[in-house]
Amino acid sequence: MEIYGYIRVSSKDQNEDRQLRALREVRIPQRNIFMDKRSGKDFARPCYQKLLRQVRRGDLLYIKSIDRLGRNYKEILEQWRVLTKEKDVDIVVLDMPLLDTRRGKDLMGTFLSDIVLQVLSFVAENERANIRQRQAEGIAAAKARGVKFGRPEAPLPDNFHTVRRAWREQKITLRQAALACGMPKGTFYGKAVKMEKTEQQSSIAL
Repeated sequence: MEIYGYIRVSSKDQNEDRQLRALREVRIPQRNIFMDKRSGKDFARPCYQKLLRQVRRGDLLYIKSIDRLGRNYKEILEQWRVLTKEKDVDIVVLDMPLLDTRRGKDLMGTFLSDIVLQVLSFVAENERANIRQRQAEGIAAAKARGVKFGRPEAPLPDNFHTVRRAWREQKITLRQAALACGMPKGTFYGKAVKMEKTEQQSSIAL
């Protein structure tokens, strides 16, 4: 029997030390600890997939908490089934002693584990949905305050006004105007139209 550990953090900026310490306390060899720095929205993670290929019947897999396995309710349940039924691997969730497939192999033990797993999986996905909602609300509130997101627009070239006027007077083509300003045609056209709308609004306001 081989003992494995799986760690997941959502981004490269997050620290995996807490999970790593927990796995080392149960004496998992360093070579058998797999870590992904990826979102938990699905299981298309390179190290998880490598772990899945490596585990064999009778092996034991430790994870710190169920949300480290993933955050998608249906996919957590499916991967749990793949590991425990197809691969015949035991799983231990350190933060939830009830989720230890080595215990309660009888019908009642399996039933209780399945209920706990489904509840925790739902909680993990629900929290992910709440995070997305809070982010969306925060962005909407920031936009309402005038905060702008994304890269700032590059300043217009010095010759933009002259070239735009020449283009509008049909002295040059759109392609020639864009080339003179060092822009793609679509970009030149979009900026020209935006500027003209701004000028029209300013003249109406006056």
